[in-house]
Amino acid sequence: MHIAILTFDGFNELDSFVALGVLNRIKKPDWRASICCPTPEVTSMNGVTVRAQSSLDEARLADAIVVGSGIRTREVVSNAALMARLALDPSRQLIAAQCSGTLILAKVGLLGSVPACTDLTTKPWVQEAGVEVLNQAFYAQGNVATAGGCFAAPYLAAWIIARAEGLDAAAAALHYVAPVGEKDAYVANALKNITPYV
Repeated sequence: MHIAILTFDGFNELDSFVALGVLNRIKKPDWRASICCPTPEVTSMNGVTVRAQSSLDEARLADAIVVGSGIRTREVVSNAALMARLALDPSRQLIAAQCSGTLILAKVGLLGSVPACTDLTTKPWVQEAGVEVLNQAFYAQGNVATAGGCFAAPYLAAWIIARAEGLDAAAAALHYVAPVGEKDAYVANALKNITPYV
């Protein structure tokens, strides 16, 4: 199982790296999550430059996609050539988006009449795209999930793990990353958010 975490220039480190860390808690030979970029390197909103682990072309073959957010998402959606490279297919892929990544899903037509979650900054742009924005951290319908807020990244990762490997595997991955002394409460809250959509 390959999960491609779409990461563009200006990306939010919390979205891409937290999802990467949680997803890679699954230790199976055929399981990998990768930072997937349109160029060999991208630089985050805070100046962290990373090398792509996979390309947008590889994302076409991925089993799951996480669309991270960033400060340049409106530039991404206005770049027709870049948007044409996104081959997202919910009939065969799990697709999850966080914060302004939800705007990308709206612009490629994956949300339609499906409500979505996003961050407060992106909310008006997603609404302008004709999508109802929910006041909650996570929502999924079918193979498409959205989340709002940087710290909702573990919810997206856990949803993908739960769909692919089961709720016990998702709980174990969350338990590993949860704060000490709060692990059970953290896992219970996360599962409360995702379980209705698994």
